[in-house]
Amino acid sequence: MPYNDIKSLPDPVRAHLPQHAQEIYKEAFNNAWDEYKDPEDRRDSSSQDQTAHKVAWSAVKRSYVKDDDSGNWVPKHKK
Repeated sequence: MPYNDIKSLPDPVRAHLPQHAQEIYKEAFNNAWDEYKDPEDRRDSSSQDQTAHKVAWSAVKRSYVKDDDSGNWVPKHKK
């Protein structure tokens, strides 16, 4: 189900992503939720929720990278 704000994101997302990345995640998730509501629009047998989470993480990974030491996500240009 779509997220109204970043406070409603899953705990692991809020715990490890900085605020800007959380905003990217939320927007990408909500857009994918709408775009992939029909099963025939998905590439595999993933649920609507699973597909939206995959898209959201992909969007975050365009601008952020996971820091090996802390496990937190940091902007790519600062790594």
